Amino acid sequence: MSKKETFEAEAMIHVDSLYRTALRMTKNEGDAEDLVQETLMKAYRFWDKFEEGSNCRAWLFKIMTNIFINNYRAKSRAPQVVDLQDVDDDFLFGQLSALGPSDNPEQHFFAKVFDDDVKGAIEELPEDFRLVVVLSFLEGFSYQEIADIAGLQIGTVKSRLHRGRKLLQKALWDYAVKNGFIKETAR
Repeated sequence: MSKKETFEAEAMIHVDSLYRTALRMTKNEGDAEDLVQETLMKAYRFWDKFEEGSNCRAWLFKIMTNIFINNYRAKSRAPQVVDLQDVDDDFLFGQLSALGPSDNPEQHFFAKVFDDDVKGAIEELPEDFRLVVVLSFLEGFSYQEIADIAGLQIGTVKSRLHRGRKLLQKALWDYAVKNGFIKETAR
């Protein structure tokens, strides 16, 4: 097969997934489209560097993340300040056991209630936390894959994912109570 045919067969099947994540990263449809386009152009240009049989999806996400960090982060406003001491570890997920057994309560929860309020809560996360949350919860990457994609140590991925969960717990508490996913109890 030609370079074009193999690229289309291996890489282009991930366009929707790349776009979803780019949209979460950039918070803007036009920027997300540009980011995906730039990712695919760079991936095609360096397709000969891709190791056949390896994880093409992770390779594409790494390219996209690097482009985002290099180009889009410089354009963003000052980083958000978050007092992590104000976020209780078991704020919401302690209540999720009532939803039934699951190896991944976050995926179970988001699968049930993924709408504008949840999207908004994810988009309001500070950028560093948002990236690992999106890659883990929404795209299903492992800690190691996220570390490779984002160029982070695995401990940093775990820490950011933990803190991202804490921030989402706080943001989604009222939403979960309002929609009957958990019962209101004394906080």
